[in-house]
Amino acid sequence: MSTGQRRSALSYIPGYKNNAVLKLILFSGGAYITLAIIWAIMMIVYGSNANFQVYFLPNIALNHVYFFASRFWTVLTYGFLLEPNNFFLLLTSMLWLYSFGSVVQSLVGHKQVIPLYVYSLVAGGIFYYLAQYLPGKAANIPGMVLGPQAGILAMATAAITLAPSYRFYLSETLAIPLWVPVAIFTFLAVLGSGFFIPVLCMLMGSALAGFAYIRALRAGYQPAAWLYNLGNGIEGLVTPANERPAKRTKKTYNAPGRVPQSRIDEILDKINQKGYNALSREEREMLLRAGEK
Repeated sequence: MSTGQRRSALSYIPGYKNNAVLKLILFSGGAYITLAIIWAIMMIVYGSNANFQVYFLPNIALNHVYFFASRFWTVLTYGFLLEPNNFFLLLTSMLWLYSFGSVVQSLVGHKQVIPLYVYSLVAGGIFYYLAQYLPGKAANIPGMVLGPQAGILAMATAAITLAPSYRFYLSETLAIPLWVPVAIFTFLAVLGSGFFIPVLCMLMGSALAGFAYIRALRAGYQPAAWLYNLGNGIEGLVTPANERPAKRTKKTYNAPGRVPQSRIDEILDKINQKGYNALSREEREMLLRAGEK
């Protein structure tokens, strides 16, 4: 006898279900802890971190293009992981991700955040490997690369593309324009690259992916649709039939409650001109409904 649909412990966190930014932060934190445990075990077993650096790290970090064919998944894994001794970098990175990701999430909905982040990491990783084919010293690499900087830069680019005039209001009279933290983070990311060309190309590739994703949304495309359809299909395979939600009729373009793209564009233009706080309650609800489609 079923007593109701089972829920994970994380689902009890307020707003967790519809907060993709929080999910990314929690996943990144969990990945960091997992990697730290693996590092600690290898330290205990082998007495040094040499085996971690030689046998484990190359399988999750961006590395020399020679290894790409056998470790192609590194174009994604590098962006979710940091070496165990970089907790402060993890903390600051998640604060940046929350700042920019929350803007994107508020404007286009939570369903666009994770696909945007994933696409940008993959694009950045591919650019990193392709840059190594450049001639001369331009192809020099800084060893192995881990960290979420590419994904965060893509989120910052997406936010500034959506609403260049967006402001963070610290009080009723004090506000910081979005371009200020975007410029600061971009400067820090470039500085932290060590000016290695492949790393700079990685950042450029992820930023271009963030820009292209938002432009595609503005043009009426749904780059994330296939990803969510795949996830729903997998969930359906592993979820007992008596716990599956009732099937819903597929919405058509002119279905009741569907917000026209032209109206969304008008709201985004208003944000660009007057800021997010100038939106009426009805306009904010329209943005929310558009993000749920």
